[in-house]
Amino acid sequence: MPPVFPMLTVLTMFYYMCLRRRARTATRGEMMNSHRTIEANSRTSPLNAEVVQYAKEVVDFSSHYGSENSMSYTMWNLAGVPNVFPSSGDFTQTAVFRTYGTWWDQCPSAPVPFKRTPPNFQSQDYVELAFEQQVYPTAVHVLETYHPGAVIRILACSANPYSPSPPAEVRWEILWTEKPTKVNASQARQFKPCIKQINFPTNLIRLEVNSSLLDYYTELDAVVLHGTKDKPVLSLKTSLIDMNDLEDDYEEKNGCGMDNLNKKFSSIALREGTRNGYFDKLPYELIQLILNHLTLPDLCRLAQTCKLLNQHCCDPLQYIHLNLQPYWAKLNDTSLEFLQPRCTLVQWLNLSWTGNRGFISVSGFSRFLKVCGSELVRLELSCSHFLNETCLEIISEMCLNLQDLNLSSCDKLPPQAFNHIAKLCGLKRLVLYRTKVEIEDYDVIASVIGAKCKKLRTLDLWRCKNITENGIAELAAGCPLLEELDLGWCPTLQSSTGCFAKLARQLPNLQKLFLTANRSVCDTDIEELACNCTRLRQLDILGTRMVSPASLRKLLESCKDLSLLDVSFCSQIDNRAVLELNVSFPKVFIKKSFTQ
Repeated sequence: MPPVFPMLTVLTMFYYMCLRRRARTATRGEMMNSHRTIEANSRTSPLNAEVVQYAKEVVDFSSHYGSENSMSYTMWNLAGVPNVFPSSGDFTQTAVFRTYGTWWDQCPSAPVPFKRTPPNFQSQDYVELAFEQQVYPTAVHVLETYHPGAVIRILACSANPYSPSPPAEVRWEILWTEKPTKVNASQARQFKPCIKQINFPTNLIRLEVNSSLLDYYTELDAVVLHGTKDKPVLSLKTSLIDMNDLEDDYEEKNGCGMDNLNKKFSSIALREGTRNGYFDKLPYELIQLILNHLTLPDLCRLAQTCKLLNQHCCDPLQYIHLNLQPYWAKLNDTSLEFLQPRCTLVQWLNLSWTGNRGFISVSGFSRFLKVCGSELVRLELSCSHFLNETCLEIISEMCLNLQDLNLSSCDKLPPQAFNHIAKLCGLKRLVLYRTKVEIEDYDVIASVIGAKCKKLRTLDLWRCKNITENGIAELAAGCPLLEELDLGWCPTLQSSTGCFAKLARQLPNLQKLFLTANRSVCDTDIEELACNCTRLRQLDILGTRMVSPASLRKLLESCKDLSLLDVSFCSQIDNRAVLELNVSFPKVFIKKSFTQ
């Protein structure tokens, strides 16, 4: 019997190596940035004139605060010259993403994060911008007019959105990346990061943002792309070399990184023999537990070391929760094909942002689900524009255990495609934000929900244009367990009908209530909430003119758990009132936006 001490030593060393690998990956972004900064500063001046251009068109985006039929607070405001800059403040002519901070992660509807998300992927939203001319980028400037600091990645694409014939290979290259940081700036700024030089011209730029550290919504006004028609030439000065950059190059050339997902794990000759020291004597479950800390690319690399680890890395138990969103830029049909044998037991699958521009086909997605869909409980497909009606039909036929389906911003799906969702009888969460699902009468929908969904906990009716007090009454009477209700920007609801007071009396479990931009919310509604909804944590009454500081004080005294209160553009709540309430209730974040 082998001694215990050496076996534990091997285990400890291997576990340390895994953690060291992950830690090194987390800091690699910073080291690459410093390298790229030195590289950028060492360039010679280009011989040809620099082209400076604003975005011509917004091609794609993951979310925005505004309505699809409006220009207020929408991503489309990023096209063209600035509307607001250099002014600072909250302006409807800017581009605003749907969320900010961590408030949405603290709601009952917040989904559980996927494990094994690589530490260098922290993007929450994105927007893609097309420019008139293809250039070799020399600079990208982002004009931020309110709560700057959300942009964490800038990428360039080799595809020309205005070319009639797509390129044989579509490449995305990171020009600049940084981890989320807190920016202490109240004024508008022109964000000018030092970008990396690339070896292809581009007129398609992508911004990825993380708003988790922001105190309020970030607002972007315009994006400027600087570049040259001819490829810039590096000077002969010797720049510092980051060893981690060399390692990345090695991985790309030798197929050890994520680029190699479209190759078999066993594509290289594995070492023969069983001379693995004491490691192969560890219990199978213990080795599986150790490998569970690795990211997907690390599993790909480790699978190529020896037969023992290849067996563990290919075990379907390692792929119960599979998050492929971080690899959206490289994931394709071939990747899915070779992951397929290892994903037969997958229960959570995240394909958000993946497959666009022909990377994943309908047939490739269908083949994958036919083999790997039977155990699926959760399926995330946000911004997956390859989806069509056939895909939803395959989901309804193969994923009979599905409880959670996210189709947000899949705006290319035809309305009739959503009929297939009715076959998924076990659904507990369905996200249809920014889709073309057709609902003519929201009162009828609210009535059916009230009659059939007695245990409903969360309902988001953001920007629902025709729901009335009748539909709200049906909801409140039929769904007494509701904890989260978003009625923001619902113009047909009027406080004078008593609908908000009835909500407060019938929904005592409410933790989040958004009545954003409802001008009719009044003191009576606030006082009803104070009396009946003492568990309230988040309240948004932005835009009302009929709520006084006195009623808010009653609410804050009654709702001890309240942490977020948005009173922006509430004419009776001035800055002095906010300061006084902040002094009395320091644990509550009271939001009051401004314009200059």
